[in-house]
Amino acid sequence: MFQVQHTIISDDIATFRFSCDLLRCKGGCCVIGDAGAPVTQNEIPVINKAWKALQTELRPRAREVVMAEGLIRNGYKAPELSCTDGQECVFVTYDENDIAFCGIHKAWLEGRFDWIKPLSCHLFPVRVMKVGKLDYLNLEYVPSLCGAACERGETDGVYLSDFLKDALIRAYGSAWYSEFVHACEEVRTNYGVQV
Repeated sequence: MFQVQHTIISDDIATFRFSCDLLRCKGGCCVIGDAGAPVTQNEIPVINKAWKALQTELRPRAREVVMAEGLIRNGYKAPELSCTDGQECVFVTYDENDIAFCGIHKAWLEGRFDWIKPLSCHLFPVRVMKVGKLDYLNLEYVPSLCGAACERGETDGVYLSDFLKDALIRAYGSAWYSEFVHACEEVRTNYGVQV
């Protein structure tokens, strides 16, 4: 593990190759899992705003679940988005190729909403655990979800640390990210990984 400012980071975040391949994974990270995406208390108002703006575009089953169980539920460690029948996030939409997309992200890309998506989704497959004043960043590698992304990352020569640049800057800022990139290069050198 290595430290950048107030974050403790797993070495594999520096050495792992990763680049999403939606045509192969079909957006599985929005669909498969044993819990909904973790959200912060600060994100809940904007998530509620997104639901009000987008709910008519989302699946009928998602609307039923939210009406019956609510949009946010109490998770094991943090509040989390509700899922339909233990599967898809309530914000999931599907395109003509049966690829799952975040409805919030889709609206953001189309200029219809001013927020990209929950930070935990943006950072996936990195998960953040807060302990006191420190954030611990760990890789949550799920082969059935991320195998295609790992293969594409190897083929294209993309490190996870580079793939997540925008999300990491959103979370910690540009100065932190610059330090992080330098630290990742040192970790790769120590492991004998090509920089």
